[in-house]
Amino acid sequence: MRAELDRSTLPGPTLDDIRAARARVAAVVETTPMERSRYLSEIAGQPVFLKAENLQRTGSYKIRGAYNRLSQLTAEQRAHGVVAASAGNHAQGVALAARELGIRATIFMPNGVALPKLQATRGYGAEVVLHGDVVDETLAAAAEFAERTGAVFIPPFDHPAVVAGQGTLALEILEQVPEVATVIVPIGGGGLISGIAAGLALAAPERDIRVIGVQARNAAPYPVSLAAGEITPVVVGPTIADGIAVARPGALNFDIISRTVDDVVTVSDDDIARALVVLLERAKMVVEPAGGAGVAALLTGEVELSGPTVVLLSGGNIDPMIMERVISRGLAADRRYLKVEIPLPDRPGQLARIAAIISEANANVVEVLHTRHGTGLQITEVGIEIHMETKGGKHAEEVLQHLRDAGYRPRVDTRV
Repeated sequence: MRAELDRSTLPGPTLDDIRAARARVAAVVETTPMERSRYLSEIAGQPVFLKAENLQRTGSYKIRGAYNRLSQLTAEQRAHGVVAASAGNHAQGVALAARELGIRATIFMPNGVALPKLQATRGYGAEVVLHGDVVDETLAAAAEFAERTGAVFIPPFDHPAVVAGQGTLALEILEQVPEVATVIVPIGGGGLISGIAAGLALAAPERDIRVIGVQARNAAPYPVSLAAGEITPVVVGPTIADGIAVARPGALNFDIISRTVDDVVTVSDDDIARALVVLLERAKMVVEPAGGAGVAALLTGEVELSGPTVVLLSGGNIDPMIMERVISRGLAADRRYLKVEIPLPDRPGQLARIAAIISEANANVVEVLHTRHGTGLQITEVGIEIHMETKGGKHAEEVLQHLRDAGYRPRVDTRV
């Protein structure tokens, strides 16, 4: 936490607001586990703890802010119902909060929303309207609905009550890891990290707790905005971390983050995929791509740690179809799954010889594709594409070297 921070002028919720939010959300929110990771601790050289909000009701932290906001609506506002726009976690948080409080909820979701998220949102009792191919179109439709019907629009991050709800996590972190020195948090619009950073600053004013944000590299408005000293939208590129794919920081969130967050770093999709594999294998945690961004930053060394570190696993709502692709991508990023193209002389026995070399190198062939029509092949050559399992980067290079030593020209295809 920035030592020069003037807590008396910090915008957004007060400590009393965050404590009141904690009392409100206790009706529906679980105090999620804080798990120490021996594996990540060894890599980091510091104690690393995982705050498992992926195990929260609705599968993410979003229920905290949504319930805190909805529970403060007046009777008249409740009578008009609420509306939100979301591709996933915010939708489920608002839907469950509305059901628990007896409020009618309408949720606008984009046409391509993942089926599990759509089904979960409907399962919590909300009326779901599919509209638009991108989130901006969905947001516009929800805003028009609010204007037309009088329903209260519930923003995903840019509201003091939402920030206070997410800030309840700061109080849990301080109780579960009193000696915490660094907290790493995924960032989309900024609701989660602004709540946590404000909560830590207000609840532990005598401490210098570092707060580090992590964004997906293809959707990272905060680094450029913080560098410019003002909100600077970016064009969002493709990313598996759809839960934090936001083009523009929230106004209140940016104000809080610019004063309380020590650094914001970015990670690639391959980094995130690798982190999700590590979380599955080492922590037995199912985490969505956005939720694993903090672990990705730790694994890549983007964050310099000092003292006990808490990493937020912000959500676990991952489509099984996406999980299959992410695991494959993560294994490839770690070079435990290798796809190699090799030109061969077009004569009998070559494939058997290649298979024997790979076997002698203790790798396992998973799939073989064979063609005479690949680009770059001589008329006397054929091309094979071999998919194999290895034991990681060092072993993968040993397998490739065995093939080179035998006179072949393997080319690694990084696409999965």
